[in-house]
Amino acid sequence: MAGGAREVLTLQLGHFAGFVGAHWWNQQDAALGRATDSKEPPGELCPDVLYRTGRTLHGQETYTPRLILMDLKGSLSSLKEEGGLYRDKQLDAAIAWQGKLTTHKEELYPKNPYLQDFLSAEGVLSSDGVWRVKSIPNGKGSSPLPTATTPKPLIPTEASIRVWSDFLRVHLHPRSICMIQKYNHDGEAGRLEAFGQGESVLKEPKYQEELEDRLHFYVEECDYLQGFQILCDLHDGFSGVGAKAAELLQDEYSGRGIITWGLLPGPYHRGATLPFHCSAILATALDTVTVPYRLCSSPVSMVHLADMLSFCGKKVVTAGAIIPFPLAPGQSLPDSLMQFGGATPWTPLSACGEPSGTRCFAQSVVLRGIDRACHTSQLTPGTPPPSALHACTTGEEILAQYLQQQQPGVMSSSHLLLTPCRVAPPYPHLFSSCSPPVESIPVFGALCSSSSLHQTLEALARDLTKLDLRRWASFMDAGVEHDDVAELLQELQSLAQCYQGGDSLVD
Repeated sequence: MAGGAREVLTLQLGHFAGFVGAHWWNQQDAALGRATDSKEPPGELCPDVLYRTGRTLHGQETYTPRLILMDLKGSLSSLKEEGGLYRDKQLDAAIAWQGKLTTHKEELYPKNPYLQDFLSAEGVLSSDGVWRVKSIPNGKGSSPLPTATTPKPLIPTEASIRVWSDFLRVHLHPRSICMIQKYNHDGEAGRLEAFGQGESVLKEPKYQEELEDRLHFYVEECDYLQGFQILCDLHDGFSGVGAKAAELLQDEYSGRGIITWGLLPGPYHRGATLPFHCSAILATALDTVTVPYRLCSSPVSMVHLADMLSFCGKKVVTAGAIIPFPLAPGQSLPDSLMQFGGATPWTPLSACGEPSGTRCFAQSVVLRGIDRACHTSQLTPGTPPPSALHACTTGEEILAQYLQQQQPGVMSSSHLLLTPCRVAPPYPHLFSSCSPPVESIPVFGALCSSSSLHQTLEALARDLTKLDLRRWASFMDAGVEHDDVAELLQELQSLAQCYQGGDSLVD
């Protein structure tokens, strides 16, 4: 890999994980497009951590996500399982049978005009019937940004988005998409509902071997694999798929980092929290809190980040973010941080309630998208600084000092980046009521090992104790045993105790 990248393999497990992943990869792609602009500052994030280079069967160079994605039958809409970038070898193979052939085709989904527009912008169908990739600037990223003579790309309307592939703007490798055909995405029957059902999927030789083959394909081409990040639905049977996948990774790739991002869709009854919207917010937070192990210079490995946050038996952290980070015209970073007072600045993204009054054991914090000229206070000579933050001489010093004031004695890792988070269409129009839409924003994100998890995990254990699993057919059909549930509850209660008290890494 170029520049000695420390590669990460991403697993997306579930349909909501697909929504978050589609926004995430669109944001990476938008950042790649901007990186080809000579006016942009040198890149702070290394795209080779997440992407791989390759070639089509016709010698065209490609740059695609290092990704394995699992979803259910009927979840792709008009997107082909093998993607649209490489031509399937099976289509080129000669048919040996010379007798009569009968072709059976499933009913096709209506063609997505957004995907058709995307394909026409990214490549051309040549006279020999082969779709060929248009030239990629510097060998990486998207096509050049539209010029005055280039028609603007078609942007999908929110009403037209049913599945994540309806707005994905990134080509996937044929080894990326793995469909679980025995369960349905739509309809009342044949749903993947229970944890045990998901576990059973990866116990079947067919799916286990398929996952292992794809893992080996991506892992064996890596020069320095630092680990795996798993985006996993928690509200259905993909929770079991994720648990089994993590177990497989631990067995086969011990010593590598494994970080799982458990995902839950928002409460849709509130009207505006569509999967398309709330997944965009989560993807933006994810794009920020994963910065430490994606840096070009002095990256923090996944293993080190996980170890810092999960000491003394702790395995779970909370996430929070300010999206976008508020910095008014004429303000400096110290001015903005002082406005938060003593309150925890970020909005919780985990189901643990408000963090006020809780204890933080360790935290990893990233602030990105603040112009260097705004990092420090530009006080008139002789003016006394209004706070200790205003007396700091660098933005990094200001951020570290602020975290020390907020959480004295807590192990804090902090990073300050110039690079903003890209929110160009088809990202939802959330941050501006005017046109054209905002294309990049500053974001403040954090991962925290917090005492709030004690109450959350204990409450979860109590709720599970009250459940009569015999009333849930899908659990029983998956072979869930009462003794297994009792053992898991005991483990959950023990995990909750790890967050009850104790010390942080630094006192």
